[in-house]
Amino acid sequence: MLLAFALALVGLLVALFTPPGLPRGLKSAKFRQVLSPNPAVNRLSVARLFLFAARDSWFVVGVPIFFYSALSDGTAAEEKAAFYRVGLFMALWIIAYGGVQALTPRQLRGRVPGLAATHGMTRFWVGVLAVILAGLTLMVVTTTGLTPPVLSLRLVAGLLVAGLLVFGAVFALCSSLHSLLILASASDHRDTMDVGFYSMSNAAGRLLATMLSGLCYQFSGLALRLMASAILSGLSWLATLRLQQMKGADGQF
Repeated sequence: MLLAFALALVGLLVALFTPPGLPRGLKSAKFRQVLSPNPAVNRLSVARLFLFAARDSWFVVGVPIFFYSALSDGTAAEEKAAFYRVGLFMALWIIAYGGVQALTPRQLRGRVPGLAATHGMTRFWVGVLAVILAGLTLMVVTTTGLTPPVLSLRLVAGLLVAGLLVFGAVFALCSSLHSLLILASASDHRDTMDVGFYSMSNAAGRLLATMLSGLCYQFSGLALRLMASAILSGLSWLATLRLQQMKGADGQF
């Protein structure tokens, strides 16, 4: 009921305060016209698809279920407590991610000379994401895949929390850099369609990741889930390698 009320309030505010004169769009546009003729937009969209797939492939199913099993001893009271602990961690992760993403543009102001430097920063930090996920995968495999396990599930969960917090901070930075690049690269005459296509790739990546997360955890557990995330972040890094600057070497934001 609260969500329904909030959405109704947002709808009312949009109806009352949307400024006049906004473009109405082309309802007759064909789907193929959504694809951008700008190579930079298409490559960014591919990179964005794999970037968000890398996040949600562990975030949606695998890690929450692992945490729940690690924090509960099977009793009703512990299962209830584990449920709320896992929910609290996921909520705090999202809030912290949003905070870092909101602060990133302010931190970058005056430090990014142009598109070329931003391309380089994006490649570097997406590469860091892949390394973090590969490290977490190795940690899970070497500590829980041995017989007997080297570490308890609770200690592994604690190490995983620390690693995923670092991942969240780096991921928020990468997401903000992507947003800067798409706004700078979108064509002036079709900027809304370019950004819309880019947003579609974001949603497609999350859909792909949701299916992968459940399938990988079902067949092999957390290690395969993290390995798939590392591979997806590596594919996002590969997509950023071919980003081209479309507005000149001295382009400014």
